[in-house]
Amino acid sequence: MLAAISVAFGWVLWPFSGALLWATLLAIIFAPLYRRVLETLPGRNNLAALFTVIVVIVMVLIPVAIVVASLVDQGAELYQRIQSGEISFAHPLQQLKSALPGWAASLSDRLVGIDFSALRERLSGLVVPAGQQLAGHALNIGQLTVEFVASLLVMLYLLFFLLRDGEELNARIRDALPLRPGHTNEILDAFTLAVRGTIKGIVLVALIQGALGGLIFWLLGLTAPLLAGALMALVSLLPVLGSALVWVPVALYLLVSGAVTKGLILLAFGTFVIGLADNFLRPILVGQSIQMPSYVVLLATLGGLASFGANGFVIGPLVAAMFLTAWHIYVGSKVPQEARK
Repeated sequence: MLAAISVAFGWVLWPFSGALLWATLLAIIFAPLYRRVLETLPGRNNLAALFTVIVVIVMVLIPVAIVVASLVDQGAELYQRIQSGEISFAHPLQQLKSALPGWAASLSDRLVGIDFSALRERLSGLVVPAGQQLAGHALNIGQLTVEFVASLLVMLYLLFFLLRDGEELNARIRDALPLRPGHTNEILDAFTLAVRGTIKGIVLVALIQGALGGLIFWLLGLTAPLLAGALMALVSLLPVLGSALVWVPVALYLLVSGAVTKGLILLAFGTFVIGLADNFLRPILVGQSIQMPSYVVLLATLGGLASFGANGFVIGPLVAAMFLTAWHIYVGSKVPQEARK
C-alpha cells in the first residue's frame, strides 16, 4: 500500500517534476548561503530563506531571462542574414574548389565523390528550412507561457520551504530509507556531492566555456556572439569534443572564406583557452565531489537528454553518480562478509 500511494503521489506531482527538480537542486546548492544568513539572523528562518530566494532570483533567474531574450533577438537576426544570402556556404565552397588544382578537384570528385555544385545546392536548400526551424524553437523558448510562469512560481515556492525546512526533511528522509544508518548517510552524502559536482563541474564549466566562446566571437566581430556562446555552452555539456563542435567549423569557414587571420585567431583561442579551460577549472570547481570517467558522463548526459528532455543533462549524471555509489556500497558490504568466511 505504501508503494502504491507513493507512486500515485508521484503521478500527481509529475506535471511539476521540473519545478521540483530545480527547487531541490537550487536548495542543495544555496544551502550553505542560507546557513550563513541564518547565523547572522539567528532564529529568523523565514527571513533567511526569503533572502536566499531573492539572491537566487537576482543571480540566476534574471540573468537567464536576459540571456534568453538576447538569444531570441540574435537568432532572428542570424536567420534573416542566412535567408537574405548575406551568410552563405556557397561562396566558401566555390573558393575552396578554385583553390584546388584542376587535377585535385577532378580527382576529389571521382574518388571522394564530392560534387561542389551539387553540394552547394544541397546546403543552400537545407539552410533556410533549418534556420526557420531554429528560429521557431527560439521563439517558443522566448515566449512566457502560463505553464512556464506557473512552474517558475512553484519552483520558488518550493525552494523557500526546502531551504527553511531542509534539515528536518533531511532527517525524515534518513529515517525513512530502509538502509543501515551508515549506508543511508553515504547515499545522501553522495547525492549532495553529486548535485554540487554536476552543477559546478559540468554546468558551471560549460557556462564558462560558452562565455569565453561568445567573447572571442564578439572581439572578432562575428555574427551572433551570444548565440554562439550559448551553443558552445550547450555542447560543452558533452565530454571529449564539447565546444569544439561549434568553434572548429566556424574557424574552418573563416579560413575558407578568406578571413584567414580571424580563422587562425579563433583556432588558437579555441585550442589554448576554451579547450584547456575544462582541464584547469573542473578539478578546482569539483573538488572532493564524485569523480566519474568521461565516457560515463557522456553516455549519462546523452541518455538523460533522450529520456528526460532538457532536464536530462542534470538528471543523467546524477543517476550515474548514484549508480556508482550504490554499487560501491554493495561491493564494500560484501568484503567483510567474505573476510569472515
